[in-house]
Amino acid sequence: MSVGRLSSFPIAINPPLLVWAREESGYPVERVAKGVQVKEERILEWERGERQPSMRQIENLAKFFHRPLSIFFLPTPPKLPPLAAEYRRLPKVIPGQESPELRLALRQMLLRRESALELMDDLGEAVTPFALRAYQQEGAEAVAKRLRQELGISVQEQLAWPNEWRAWNAWRDAAERLGVLVFQFSRVPLTEARGLALLRTPMPVVGINSKEMAESKAYTLLHEIAHLMLSAAHEEEPAIKELRSDSEWAAVERFAEHVASLALVPEEALRSVISQMGLTRGPWSFENIRKLARRFRITPLATATRLASSGYMTWPQYNAWRKAWDEFVAALPKRRGGVATQAQKAVNRNGKPYTTLVLGALAANHITSVDAARFLNLKFHHFDELRTRLVQGPGNEAVNE
Repeated sequence: MSVGRLSSFPIAINPPLLVWAREESGYPVERVAKGVQVKEERILEWERGERQPSMRQIENLAKFFHRPLSIFFLPTPPKLPPLAAEYRRLPKVIPGQESPELRLALRQMLLRRESALELMDDLGEAVTPFALRAYQQEGAEAVAKRLRQELGISVQEQLAWPNEWRAWNAWRDAAERLGVLVFQFSRVPLTEARGLALLRTPMPVVGINSKEMAESKAYTLLHEIAHLMLSAAHEEEPAIKELRSDSEWAAVERFAEHVASLALVPEEALRSVISQMGLTRGPWSFENIRKLARRFRITPLATATRLASSGYMTWPQYNAWRKAWDEFVAALPKRRGGVATQAQKAVNRNGKPYTTLVLGALAANHITSVDAARFLNLKFHHFDELRTRLVQGPGNEAVNE
């Protein structure tokens, strides 16, 4: 009998495992049916045990759910902690109601972290402890100053970056040296999450939405690190345990935002650059704010916010500027990034420390090429270019994750 005919024969799976895989991934029946190209009633029949899928259909289900094929043959569904026990509270996400795309991104980042810890143990490498703490009573300025010092990026270095991509890579490298894994995730709408923090120790994780503009990513990164600092000081809990009211939580968010803003653009640096550029306290035109933003390699919106917080414009002036700016941006053509190779995407997605760790484990024969390809989600024939990318360091080109 041919392989093709065998793959079409019904295979007995454990129906509760199919229900578990769908619900754990956050998908309604209609999304699964569309993804594996069968009718909704067929999915329900499989879940009730009234019919069995073929091997080819089981493979399609495993691919759709991003699960191993064996998951459908376990005796009982795995018992996993809720994802909301891992990440910090997000303004627009209700714990347990994450989109399927966000749930997948969270799972993948948690798996990478676990893999990193296992590989470091196998290779005898020490984990860099994340030692930063933040207390709201300190005030955002003091916390921001300490964060900036620990990141080790001088204002002179920042002002010399040739473009926003070099700036983003520098901030990311600095954060990773602090013992933070920085991953990028895709397919999640910016309206759901621009960034997130996984409050694990050791080796906490910051996730950045790859849809963010390069000049926005540094702010998001430092914002999430501020949340990690608060968590390390026991001033913040995972989303599922965070019981503060919306107004109380808004104060925490404002604190993290203020820390990120001040760390990105210290007060003294802001005043110095404004003076050097011969700018005044107003009115602040789009062009002047864009010029100032380019100096610090941040967005014009972040720059305007920073000007308002330092008294260079009043908040009513800022609100009027923001309204006009949003209308201006909405009328602009959509900006496109460059075309990235698969190796570039892997480094952007996984970060250099994790990628280097996997390659080191492969070279030491602690893992196979199949393992390495799975850890990095990259086909093995791209690994030569991957090694070259790591040796050369980040380029100036704008590439999408």
